[in-house]
Amino acid sequence: MAEDRVDGTNASEFQQALEAAISDADRIVILDCDQLSYISSAGLRVILLTARALQRQNSKFAVCSLSEQIREVFEISGFDKIIPVHATRADALGALSS
Repeated sequence: MAEDRVDGTNASEFQQALEAAISDADRIVILDCDQLSYISSAGLRVILLTARALQRQNSKFAVCSLSEQIREVFEISGFDKIIPVHATRADALGALSS
């Protein structure tokens, strides 16, 4: 789960936390952004790198529970065209499981 803010000051810690939470055996990974209030380009880069790494290991990846502000950042940057975005964790799980 992403929490509070992800920006240049903590992007590397965010990346390390994601890497530690994801194992090579994971086939479905959902990043729940319910507690995320801000994301910078550095945070978006971490999410993109994570998506690419998961794609290489044939895992499915999605984000969910974006606030209106974070959803807008995803839309403006085009990330919503690259990474599936779902309203809830249950929606994301349902979509990725099928």
